[in-house]
Amino acid sequence: MNTYPELYSLSLNRFSCRSYSSQPVPEDAMMAVLDVARLAPSACNRQPWIFVIADTPDEREAVAQSYARDWIRTAPEYIIACGVHDQAWHRPHDGKDHTDVDLSIAIEHLCLAAASLHLGTCWVCNFDPEIIRSAFRLPEGVEPVAIIPIGFPAEGVSAPDKTRKELSEIVRRGKF
Repeated sequence: MNTYPELYSLSLNRFSCRSYSSQPVPEDAMMAVLDVARLAPSACNRQPWIFVIADTPDEREAVAQSYARDWIRTAPEYIIACGVHDQAWHRPHDGKDHTDVDLSIAIEHLCLAAASLHLGTCWVCNFDPEIIRSAFRLPEGVEPVAIIPIGFPAEGVSAPDKTRKELSEIVRRGKF
C-alpha cells in the first residue's frame, strides 16, 4: 500500500532527462528547487555544500567541455553541486567524510523539487572536474561533485518505464 502518494508519484516520474526545451528556467523556479536543496538534512547539520548556477554562454560552454556528450548542450541551465570537505562531519571512529553523502541527499531533494515543477534534471558525475574548477574559479577545498542540467524536458520526452529491483531483493530484517 502506498501511504505517500505524492512522494511516490514524484519518485516514480522523476527521470534522467537528456533532452531539454530551450525555454529558460524561471528564476523563481530555480530558487525554489535550490531552497528545497538547502532544507535537506546533513550530518550534524553541517550543510557542506555550495550550488553554482551556470547559465551564460561561457559558463554553458565550460560545462559542455567538461562532459563530452552532445545532449548536455540542450539544457538551458546547469547547477554545479560542490562539496566543501572541511565543513563536513567526519565520523570519529574511522574519519569517514560525509560530504558526498550529505550533498547527494541535497541533490536528490533538488531533483524531486524540480520534478514537482515539471522540470527535468539529470545527475552528471562523469565530467572533468579541473575544467569546472578552473572555469568557475572554485577555491581550494570546494570540490565539484555533480553537474545537474535543469530545464523543461523537450516536447515528447517523458519518464521511461523504470526497472527496479523488487523490495525482497534489497530489504533484510536483522542479520544479513
